[in-house]
Amino acid sequence: MSIFFILSEIIKTRRTTKPAQFNGNKIADEKIEQLLELADWAPTHTYSEPWRFVVYSGDKVNGFSKLHALLYQQFTPAEKFMQGKFDGIIANGEKSSHIIVCIMKRTNEKIPAIEEIAAASCAVQHILLGATALGIASLWSTGGMVLHPAMKNHFQLDEADEILGQLFLGYSDEKIEGRRKIPLTEKVVWER
Repeated sequence: MSIFFILSEIIKTRRTTKPAQFNGNKIADEKIEQLLELADWAPTHTYSEPWRFVVYSGDKVNGFSKLHALLYQQFTPAEKFMQGKFDGIIANGEKSSHIIVCIMKRTNEKIPAIEEIAAASCAVQHILLGATALGIASLWSTGGMVLHPAMKNHFQLDEADEILGQLFLGYSDEKIEGRRKIPLTEKVVWER
C-alpha cells in the first residue's frame, strides 16, 4: 500500500464529529502529544511557527467549558442570551476527552497576517488528520465566545494574535459518512 493511498484515505475519512456523539472514553495524553508533534511540522514562512495550543485534559476540560459558558453569559446582552446555548457550551465538555484552543501568535510583523493564519491553520489540520489516523473523533469549532474579544483577553493575547478555534477531541462509536455538495470540476479551472 503506497503512502499516497494511506494519506488519501486519512484525508477522505476525516469527519467532523460533535461532542454529543462522543462516547466519553478518554484519550491518553501521550496521543495528544503525538498530535501536537504533527502540528509542529506545518509549513511556515521564515520559520515563524505561529501556532500555539492550550490543551485542556482531565477535570480542566469541564472547567474550561464552564468558564466559556460564563463568558457567554457575562458578555451577552440579557435580551440575546439563550439558556440553550449556555447549556450547550457546558455540554460540549462533558463527553470530550480533551479540548485544544488553537491560537495564531503573530511572531513576525513583516509577514502578511494571512500567511501566519494559514500556517497555524495547517497545524490544526495536521492535528485533525492525525486524530483520524488514531481513530479519534474531532470537531474544530469557532462557536460560542471563541472569536469574541473576551476570549482573547482570557488568554492574554496581543491585538495581532487570533484564536482560530477550539478542537474537541474524543472517541465515538458513530461512523459519519462524508460527501461533497459541489463537484470538483466546478471548483477547478485548468489552464493548459
